[in-house]
Amino acid sequence: MTSYSILIVEDDPAVAQSLRDGLAREGFAVTWKSTGADGNEFAQKSLPHLALLDVRLPDGSGFDFCRTMRRKGLRLPIIMLTVQQDTVDKVLGLESGADDFITKPFNLRELVLRMRAVLRRTEERAASRAVEVLAADDFLRVDIPRREVLVDGERADLTVIEFDLLVHLLRERGRVQTRERLLREVWGYDYAGYDRTIDTHIARLRKKLRARGDWIETAWGVGY
Repeated sequence: MTSYSILIVEDDPAVAQSLRDGLAREGFAVTWKSTGADGNEFAQKSLPHLALLDVRLPDGSGFDFCRTMRRKGLRLPIIMLTVQQDTVDKVLGLESGADDFITKPFNLRELVLRMRAVLRRTEERAASRAVEVLAADDFLRVDIPRREVLVDGERADLTVIEFDLLVHLLRERGRVQTRERLLREVWGYDYAGYDRTIDTHIARLRKKLRARGDWIETAWGVGY
């Protein structure tokens, strides 16, 4: 059984210790860093399987961490931890390149569920050796093994979730996808109440497809 390496970037020792203990019981190998700089350095050198990232850090923000990872081309899956109840941190996190978020205080079981879903998708992608290229008309080209997206010949920088969402929509082109199915097929779990998560990712994906964003059509009251 694979022992997945998890990086926790959290400045609160009590929260970090609780996470370390809980995740260790689930079989994860956990490393804790209390600052964004230390977490950034560890991530680039050790390449953990996934990062749990606090939004508020003593030397900056989790958003800065995300931007640095994406700017350097590292596809490290990132789940952000936030104390905010509104959508501000969530939207900023998605814009910065985070793949998911969870609000404090959170249930460890839910967090582990999300982590395993992300790790499972990552593992399946790594195991796939088939060359597969998807396209929509003449404007969109998706090279799955290389995880490269070209829109009108120009590269679009997508997060892990955005890429998986686009691939799913392309494969199911012409068939309406309910929010429930998108959550199950792309995120990898069933969890009620996350319609806004899906809608936010769709909005971000449309923006990154630039003038071609209207290729993703809304099926009102159903999905996309």
